Amino acid sequence: MATTKVKTPEQTNDVQESALNELFIDELKDIYWAEKHLTKALPKMAKAATSDELRSAIESHLAETERQVIRLEDAFASIGQKAVAVKCEAMAGLIKEGEEIISETEKGSITRDAGIISAAQKIEHYEIASYGTLRTLAGVLGYDHAAELLDSTLQEEKTCDSLLTQIAEAGINQASKAEKA
Repeated sequence: MATTKVKTPEQTNDVQESALNELFIDELKDIYWAEKHLTKALPKMAKAATSDELRSAIESHLAETERQVIRLEDAFASIGQKAVAVKCEAMAGLIKEGEEIISETEKGSITRDAGIISAAQKIEHYEIASYGTLRTLAGVLGYDHAAELLDSTLQEEKTCDSLLTQIAEAGINQASKAEKA
């Protein structure tokens, strides 16, 4: 039986040339695209919301998302890279799913709000996973300032997710249970 020699990646002492650095930059480009596209999707979600509380939460997060785009640009600059957006298929799919929920639920219904919350939380969970990973990779690569910027956004995403849960549990989920299909 022949033995197969396992190839190992070439080692480098230069962070800029490392495969991990390349992955980090690719992931940064991905979330940059995602945030920029959320600034277009969130106003549609806010407009479709029935509950003033949900609408207000989405509008508040829109302003936060706009600041997060700027923060990502700062993170790119802090590592000597130009901010470039590369299409994030995952976020594109999540945004499309949110649009479908809005189009498939009755305007003015609490059920639509429950669906908007569901779509928004899926987006938040994707962002939480992305920013958690990016923050960790930035730390490993020695990009301390980028790690701080990414951690700030991670905390905002977690707060938004908690707020959406509170809004849902404070009455939207229960109220939507009584609506007819």
